[in-house]
Amino acid sequence: MDLKTITVLEYPKVLERLAAHCDFSASKDLARQLEPTTSYTLARLRQQETTESRRLLATHDVSIGGAHDIRPKVLLARRGGTLEPADLLDIKATLIACRDLKKTLEKASRGATEAVPEPAKHQKPGRTAPREAPAYLFPRLAELSLALPTTLGIVDAISRTISDRGEVLDSASPKLASLRKEMRIAHERLMSRLQRYITDAGTVPMLQDTLITQRDGRYVIPLRAEFKGQIKSIIHDQSSSGATLFVEPLAVVELNNDYREKQMQERNEILRILAEISSQVGMAAHEIIPGVDALAEIDLAFAKAKYADEIRASEPILVEPPAAGNAPPTVLLYRARHPLLDPQTVIANDLELRPGTRAVIITGPNTGGKTVSLKTVGLLALMAQSGLHIPAQSGSEISLFHDIFADIGDEQSIEQSLSTFSGHLTNIVRILKKIDSRTLVIFDELGAGTDPQEGAALARAILEHLLQTGCTIFVATHYPELKSFAHSAEGVVNASLEFDVATLRPTYRLTIGLPGRSNALAIAARLGLPESIVATARSAVNPDELRTDKLLEDIRKERNRSSREREKTEKARTRAEELNRALEERLEKIEDERREVLAKARAEAELEVAVLKRNLSRLKTDLKKLRQPLDALQKLEEKVEAVEEKASAPVLRLPAPSEPEPQGLFRLGEKVILRTLGSEGVITALSEADAEVQIGSLRVRAKLTDILRKAEFASAPPPAPRGKAASSASPSRSESRPVSAASPGMELDLRGQRAEDALEMLEKYLERAYLAGMPFVRIIHGKGTGVLRQEVRAALKGHEYVASFEEGLPSEGGDGVTVAKIVKE
Repeated sequence: MDLKTITVLEYPKVLERLAAHCDFSASKDLARQLEPTTSYTLARLRQQETTESRRLLATHDVSIGGAHDIRPKVLLARRGGTLEPADLLDIKATLIACRDLKKTLEKASRGATEAVPEPAKHQKPGRTAPREAPAYLFPRLAELSLALPTTLGIVDAISRTISDRGEVLDSASPKLASLRKEMRIAHERLMSRLQRYITDAGTVPMLQDTLITQRDGRYVIPLRAEFKGQIKSIIHDQSSSGATLFVEPLAVVELNNDYREKQMQERNEILRILAEISSQVGMAAHEIIPGVDALAEIDLAFAKAKYADEIRASEPILVEPPAAGNAPPTVLLYRARHPLLDPQTVIANDLELRPGTRAVIITGPNTGGKTVSLKTVGLLALMAQSGLHIPAQSGSEISLFHDIFADIGDEQSIEQSLSTFSGHLTNIVRILKKIDSRTLVIFDELGAGTDPQEGAALARAILEHLLQTGCTIFVATHYPELKSFAHSAEGVVNASLEFDVATLRPTYRLTIGLPGRSNALAIAARLGLPESIVATARSAVNPDELRTDKLLEDIRKERNRSSREREKTEKARTRAEELNRALEERLEKIEDERREVLAKARAEAELEVAVLKRNLSRLKTDLKKLRQPLDALQKLEEKVEAVEEKASAPVLRLPAPSEPEPQGLFRLGEKVILRTLGSEGVITALSEADAEVQIGSLRVRAKLTDILRKAEFASAPPPAPRGKAASSASPSRSESRPVSAASPGMELDLRGQRAEDALEMLEKYLERAYLAGMPFVRIIHGKGTGVLRQEVRAALKGHEYVASFEEGLPSEGGDGVTVAKIVKE
């Protein structure tokens, strides 16, 4: 592309705004170097990156984290250089950003798994089977992410070696840990010996101050100058006044030497460790450097998406040029806006070339927006070929141009002794030498700056030559002769920018197909020129021209009315689409909530059934010991099986339960029906919101809305067998573990707790779960550093109430959750 034209159209300003959305220097450099391409395939690929990024950022929280342009540091390591700790931390942060972004893109591109409410037979209660969604939702971004490095060995090595503050850790090597231990011992000995000097009654009067300081890396004490020689020592420095000497007593020279030696050994060991990690980085340079390049490209795609959202842009439809022939280009820009102007205030215009049209001649008042309209066409063409979305309505189309040339602005040059006309003409001559049928040419005020008659003739001749070459032309002019030329020449169309005579201000609205009107007489009358003068001027004008102006005004009004109606229709369509989209999102949310409620209800039902089964098993054992008849127990077991069948039956929709108002208040000892289990029991405790119901030997805490009287639950089972079972079991209750304890809940969340507090909470929770007869529990400890997970699992191992434990499923939290099975009686 022509570099002068790119500057004239202010494309570098667009790139600067794009770079402001990049997150690190490498992508900022790519943004500033982004050039339009003439390749249709590459342009489409760039547009796809921007579109996928906008869709991804709208649905996922994605960023590149704390990435840095580490390529120079990696190259230094490859050449054998030793990197500083800060450089290695930058490499670590960048590799982590690459790793996390790669995982996010892989997950997003393949679609998230959708939880299915119906559990498989082999699954535990409360777990759901995943179902994969359609793959490759973001194919271009997924392809770019393939180059992101996964050098986790380097990340782990840096993490083990260097702290977040950039200090080399003792754990970096056994030798370093040993040296630092020896250093601490040597330092303590040295300080202890020097401390005697600043606390001894015989030496304190000789000191300027009772402190220990350093000079040239050696520890010294401040001796008053008049006591020089009183303490056998080596002088290292003196104060600016000369009153204080900083001396090292001979008694501590060996201690100082020992400490300094340990310091040098530590420094050498640190350099060895840094060199070792730097070598590891250098060996991975072939993977890291292309990875940073890919990271910069992905971040640039994200920046293009963010910039598109900022200017309210849409993806253009790129029209592939024909392989052969001289077909006219496509320029259909609907509601186009200049990208550097405020989208809230700028006037949007339709800039379109009708079929068979190659040139548009724009006329209108000064400061009416002609130059902005020309720049908008050129700038949007550059943006589309660079992969940027354009500030225009969705559905806008534009062809790819081999080159774009623009002659806009004042070309006057004092250094080259060029007038405005000469400057423009010099640029036009340069452009005419380079154009072809795949070129977009933009001229502002063609032929201006000289005699109007000659300028108009020259402008017409240049236009005729451009049309013969087959290029696409947008021209702004004040010459009325060019309006006549556009009306008569094939492939040329007039366009005009409106002027409001009532306010004497331009409206900045572009109308394709109509030439601009001469508003000189109307403006003169509006500004107060005597009517007689205006009438004399009007009489001197050809009547045909006046009738033409009147006809143009009527046509313009009719087109404006049609345009307003079209805008209303478009707004109504947009509003309908937004309502439809909101309704779909609401329905999806309701469906997700329905599935979540079903899964939770099913898990709770399965837990209750498991508890009942365990209690029945214990009751059987107790009754066998007492040789009691099992009829009542068998009937109760049949009830439990009925509840289990009901819980395992597939549910397609979650009906809203009808909750009849309770007839009066419940009383202690009253027989009621527990709706969730369909079983009869006796109220043993009451509160404002819930109650405790005794069902046989099982006590259940339930909300008052889940408790019904017999009259309110016509299908309630007879209570007699349960009473028998309870009375039969009562003699042996002391011989088995109590089962009347309230359930502590299926989950225990220990996140954020200290290990000591967490273990205490865990012990109490396991005891309550055991007493409640729960078959299993979930313990949430999070992932983090893994310390809490290790403590929890160590406590579970061999615990008297725990039969076994295992890691949670991915849908339950994976490694952040431990599922423990409670021992049976």
